[in-house]
Amino acid sequence: MRFSPSRLAELDGSYRLLKTPADRPPAQRDPAVAERVSAMLSEIERDGMDAVLRHARDLDGWQGGDVEISAAELERSGDELPKDVRVALELGSERTRAFALAQRAHLVDFETELAPGLVTGHRYVPVGRVGAYLPAGRFPLLASAFMTVGVAKAAGVPSVLACTPPGRDGRAHPAVLYSAYLSGADRAYALGGVQALAAMAFGLLGERPVDMLVGAGNAYVAEAKRQLFGRVAIDLLAGPSEVAVLADDTADPVLVAADLLGQAEHGTESPAALVTTSQRLGEEVIAEIDRQLETLATRDIAGPAWRDYGSVTWAKDAATAVELMDELAPEHLEVHTADDAYYHDALRNYGSLFLGRWSTVAYSDKGMAGTNHVLPTAGGAKHSAGLSVSRFLKPLTYQRVTREATPALAEAVDVISEYEGMAAHRATATLRLAGYRPEQEGNR
Repeated sequence: MRFSPSRLAELDGSYRLLKTPADRPPAQRDPAVAERVSAMLSEIERDGMDAVLRHARDLDGWQGGDVEISAAELERSGDELPKDVRVALELGSERTRAFALAQRAHLVDFETELAPGLVTGHRYVPVGRVGAYLPAGRFPLLASAFMTVGVAKAAGVPSVLACTPPGRDGRAHPAVLYSAYLSGADRAYALGGVQALAAMAFGLLGERPVDMLVGAGNAYVAEAKRQLFGRVAIDLLAGPSEVAVLADDTADPVLVAADLLGQAEHGTESPAALVTTSQRLGEEVIAEIDRQLETLATRDIAGPAWRDYGSVTWAKDAATAVELMDELAPEHLEVHTADDAYYHDALRNYGSLFLGRWSTVAYSDKGMAGTNHVLPTAGGAKHSAGLSVSRFLKPLTYQRVTREATPALAEAVDVISEYEGMAAHRATATLRLAGYRPEQEGNR
């Protein structure tokens, strides 16, 4: 999440860099990771479940037994959690489902008659089988199941499998399992990393291969999704989590600093950017971040992320601020200004937008806002949107042509096909014309 030099050149004189990222390359594909993932996928495709379990033993600490989590265990997973955690997860699951169902209700089938006798339309049909990866590393992202499993089920996907890596005790994280249960997972497995994605994609879990893989993970998970794409669909290729804040002189520097650190906490390569029309605010936020880092429990993560990937940029006016932010195209974008409506209408490139000082990315991250947190990174918001109920639906088109509509279609296709030299295409039209004309003559 950086400005391109050419774009900055176009805005020369209308901005000032108050803090720039360190001179480090952005997080990107590691050739060693790509090579390792390729070897693992080939081995698993060749040796099947034997290879999956070998990698589960070596990488997950699997010590034998069934990697599938029984329906009863999945249902009981919430019993191990404090009541307030269960209640919060239930709220997040319900909010995410409600938003996804509202999205689904606005994706409607339609049919229209383009010309007399030519009826066309589309209908939304869910994909058949989805595999969701639910990460559970240093920070188990408990809402991930809401965004992947739950939204897929809201779209009407008949079968959703969930895989999550086991902990040191060989068991899957109970809160991750409870989130999967609340979200409607049909089957769940204590299986992590490349081997989990391969098992779902190759149909090694007692099920047919999935049609689509979704969910975040580490560099190996992201690379496995990249290499499996084409064999299966994927949600998107996401890099380190990103946040940007667009603020003016009415913003609270304490809140802005906290929200920037809130996403920098995801990892030491997570970018955080502030674009502001107030130089005073920019300088205050830089000082406030340093102050908050002194006592932040996760400063070992957020500190290096801010140092190496954080930026603060002053823009001379609102229009310039919009241009700069659209160039960054951040995954998460907060707006703290006196005229949030202007920025809502003007901004075009972001994964998800959080309007006003009372909004914060964490509300979406934890499922409370209902919107999805699986979003494009590394500038992907310039051309792609995040995961939503629509991603699990196929808008399938159809057409229905009557005899009476034949001349208007077939005569034009005859001309075009002859010009292109595509004789077989031409014949499909001229044969229908020939069949139309005798009947037409007989009706006169």
